[in-house]
Amino acid sequence: MAMHERRRTPRAPIELKVEYKQKNTFFADYTRNISRGGTFIATDKPLPIGTEFSFALVVPGFEEPLRLRGRVARIVRAGEPDAGSQPGMGIEFVYDVAERAEKEAAIERLMVDELGEHLTTKLLGRAPAGGDVESPPR
Repeated sequence: MAMHERRRTPRAPIELKVEYKQKNTFFADYTRNISRGGTFIATDKPLPIGTEFSFALVVPGFEEPLRLRGRVARIVRAGEPDAGSQPGMGIEFVYDVAERAEKEAAIERLMVDELGEHLTTKLLGRAPAGGDVESPPR
């Protein structure tokens, strides 16, 4: 089964600067996509699978970077068939129970800002704000 078929939440193709530190080294890479459940960071130097780390997404329009915790769920190396266009690491967000709703709302707001309300609503599989849901064709 392909990775995109195993994802629990739809991903939006949004590129953001991501900053993190590991073993006294600072990194500045970019996301390739993001969802409420995780992101893919394009990098030639992925962290080992299972590594938990804190990082900050620099989001245009946000007063402060969006600070998150994540766990490396998968690594894509250059030349692998699953690489698509870039090597990097798939990150699963790690939320404290108390902060889950706040962080997911911030990520959803980011998706709306980048993609628009209509596309975000379709991507997340929810009814539009007016409550009207298109019936499937018969």
